[in-house]
Amino acid sequence: MTTTNEVTAAPHWVVPHWIDGAEYPSTSGRTAPVYDPALGVETKRVALADKAEIDAAVASAKAAFPGWSDLSLARRQAVVFKFRELLDARKGELAEIITSEHGKVLSDALGEISRGQEVVEFATGLAHHLKGEFSEQVSTGIDVYSTRQPLGVVGIISPFNFPAMVPAWFFPIAIAAGNTVVLKPSEKDPSAALWLAGLWKDAGLPDGVFTVLNGDKEAVDGLLEHPDVQAISFVGSTPIARYVYETGTRHGKRVQALGGAKNHMLVLPDADLDLTADSAINAGFGSAGERCMAISVVVAVEPVADELVSRIVDKMKTLRIGDGRRGCDMGPLVTGQHRDKVASYIDIAAQDGATVVVDGRDVRADGDANGFWLGPSLIDNVPTTSRVYTEEIFGPVLSVVRVPSYEAGVELINSGAFGNGTAIFTNDGGAARRFQKDIQVGMIGINVPIPVPVATFSFGGWRDSLFGDTKAHGAEGVKFFTRLKAITSRWLDPSHGGINLGFPEND
Repeated sequence: MTTTNEVTAAPHWVVPHWIDGAEYPSTSGRTAPVYDPALGVETKRVALADKAEIDAAVASAKAAFPGWSDLSLARRQAVVFKFRELLDARKGELAEIITSEHGKVLSDALGEISRGQEVVEFATGLAHHLKGEFSEQVSTGIDVYSTRQPLGVVGIISPFNFPAMVPAWFFPIAIAAGNTVVLKPSEKDPSAALWLAGLWKDAGLPDGVFTVLNGDKEAVDGLLEHPDVQAISFVGSTPIARYVYETGTRHGKRVQALGGAKNHMLVLPDADLDLTADSAINAGFGSAGERCMAISVVVAVEPVADELVSRIVDKMKTLRIGDGRRGCDMGPLVTGQHRDKVASYIDIAAQDGATVVVDGRDVRADGDANGFWLGPSLIDNVPTTSRVYTEEIFGPVLSVVRVPSYEAGVELINSGAFGNGTAIFTNDGGAARRFQKDIQVGMIGINVPIPVPVATFSFGGWRDSLFGDTKAHGAEGVKFFTRLKAITSRWLDPSHGGINLGFPEND
């Protein structure tokens, strides 16, 4: 494949920060390019924060915390409800922004927003999850009860692959619980975060409660080390997740750091092969494989592999690759540099003795010639010693590994460094039940290729896929963004509140 460097055009503007409820132009003098991946051109630049801007962002969030946390839960909930309604009405705008900077097709961008909105909807009912416990008369005249209270300023450091959904895993719960948030989006696609900040403003969120701090490693380190930041939520590659966890905890912060993945799909001989082939393609090539829950390895229990590979190849021929605004099935990768890195694994596979069945470097995309194109690639007979198997590729490269038995497949999955997600495809209920018990992975799908749990449950893996003890959203998300306080109480004399016949109201 002939690769091309990113083509630069005159940038239209510099994406600013959002501090104190308004766009905050940077004075650091540092910026980074933001590309339209389908065109291969720089369309804007993004500000990269310096120490003064990091301090300004955190100071704004800190100043907003007392007023927001003291506001009644009913009033906080009203703002979250309004945000939810505005997001539902205007999600098409956000999808277009995501497609223009990330490259995923519009339908996928809308799906991302919908999954993020699930957490917003979960947060609208947070009053239920913030309830404490109560024990009456634990000793004579003494009651004991508990409350959950917010932490203060919390930081969110999010990746490029889900510029709306991943931040939404965290900020709805953090805000509804009474915290203030500083979001550091990926510098590759920062505009979604700025749009979300404006939406919060329209929903009536007080200035300073939601802040966007654009930047690179300097901004990340600034949040990790800042004494006024109480907690950090992070999603990204495993090496950076480990760094974030170790640095944040060393500076006394509560940290949840979700890392990388190498997700397997175990296919038993009794599986529905058409369903399995469709699922492997959907989970392997959706969003150009730039998903931490993408299926990147099909583990085929013999003698099913040859037939399954044949069906996957036939179905891959129907995929249309191109500009996500043209109704295609799969868009480009996020940058030319990332595209070239992913494409290099195809050569590695051939060198390691694997069979390159479909080479995505030969793709003819429905889009500009300068776009960051790499078509879906299928590699069979991948040795488990190859880097194609051991490393997270984060692109549209699907590997097939053949094993002789169910037991060998489970052993292979459990021996990996990652434990994010996995799936089994079978029509045998007993085998599926055994799999969910045997497998040492955090999220499991049974005939479901991308087992991302709904917002009422919690998202996160095992081993090198999660650092920290708390997963994202659901009940564990509520625990992460609150502190538990126990109160022991004794009142010797009853008090009299006077007469008021009006119906009591929440305010």
